[in-house]
Amino acid sequence: MKLPASPPDPLVVLKDLQMLERIFRDPPGPEIRGHYLHWDEVRRRSAPAGWTHDQWWAGIELARRQMRRRLPLIDARGSAFEFATPDEVQRLLHEVDRDLGGRIELPEHINSPEVRDRYVISSLIEEAITSSQLEGASTTRQVAKEMIRSGRPPRTDGEKMILNNYRAMEFIGTKVGAPLTRDVVLELHEVLTRDILDPLSGAGRFRRAEEAIHVVDEDDGTTLHVPPPSSSLAQRMAAMCRFANGETPDFFVHPVIRAILLHFWLAHDHPFVDGNGRTARALFYWSLQASQDYWLVRFLSISRILKKAPAQYSRAFLYSETKGNDVTYFLIHQLHVIRKAVDELIVYIKRKLAEVRDVESQLKLDGELNHRQLALLGHAIRHPGFLYTIDSHRHSHNVVYQTARTDLLDLAERGLLKQRKQGRRFVFEAPSRLEDRYKGRR
Repeated sequence: MKLPASPPDPLVVLKDLQMLERIFRDPPGPEIRGHYLHWDEVRRRSAPAGWTHDQWWAGIELARRQMRRRLPLIDARGSAFEFATPDEVQRLLHEVDRDLGGRIELPEHINSPEVRDRYVISSLIEEAITSSQLEGASTTRQVAKEMIRSGRPPRTDGEKMILNNYRAMEFIGTKVGAPLTRDVVLELHEVLTRDILDPLSGAGRFRRAEEAIHVVDEDDGTTLHVPPPSSSLAQRMAAMCRFANGETPDFFVHPVIRAILLHFWLAHDHPFVDGNGRTARALFYWSLQASQDYWLVRFLSISRILKKAPAQYSRAFLYSETKGNDVTYFLIHQLHVIRKAVDELIVYIKRKLAEVRDVESQLKLDGELNHRQLALLGHAIRHPGFLYTIDSHRHSHNVVYQTARTDLLDLAERGLLKQRKQGRRFVFEAPSRLEDRYKGRR
């Protein structure tokens, strides 16, 4: 990935008093057709008649500087990062507020705690898989889901990374409502990187002076980011936790913006030898879950969206870290990601509802089975021969062992699953043409 072009210094243009007077008389706005664009994009567009690109940019920057707010995050040179809330950000924040606050009307049966747990667990698994794949984990989604649901030990480093990510998402759920501290962040990192770091001693601690970290382009080796020195990490982490807990700055920061900035902050500081991206994304979830107003975030997988366009994710960081330290570009990118994740959630819920209705229709059921059994049968119809265990059913629905056992034994007694012994445990297999088998028993 190429580094974005550095913008021209607007002060050079603004030294021309005639040009400065013209900008004040006919000022360009901070956005171009509703979008807050970086110089790398502005320079490729046609400038207004009578303006050079440098003059146009100077006018845009002057408008933006009047609306930016300074953050307690500073770069390695001591310059503060800033952000703005132009119309594009305001519009996206309104949509995110509306959706994550529960505008989406979930069907009545999903609002029950038992069914809601199943959707949350599915989302946790999806986020664990895609967040790990963003960092290079290699395994199929089906194998990863089977590992988590069955509780079997991971067999590869990729599976270890995915399982660690899943456990980390569970871990942050236990910390919702508690203040963020250095110890919590270190424990989160240890959970995320357990048994996969080289050296293994790197888990749960800051990188050291001899562990020089540079973010480089994998294709051509271009250095994209040089994090702050290790000697400053303790102080920077303390500042980040104060920000996360709402102690700084001394002006209001929208909760969604704070969560996104926390994501950016840890990724910028890169305090660990590895696992920084996964830790940053986990902190985003922690921050938004801390606000009861955004309960729907537990159902979202932002990494699923990021995985579809990883170059845009990287570019959002680069745009924010080039000359000017304007994090607005990263804010806008992440707000769009959240919106897309919400759209995918709606599609997912509709698909799952259709599957349940299809199962009920094919099997001619009249309220005989519970929602857990219907969900399993929906999967079984699409995957004949699939093996289910009491543990996998228990993990999928967040129920106790006895409840899971009762569900599966009942399905076996009805002839909807085939029960057999595999080693020391019982497994339950989905027969072929499941719907015909049930109809024959009616």
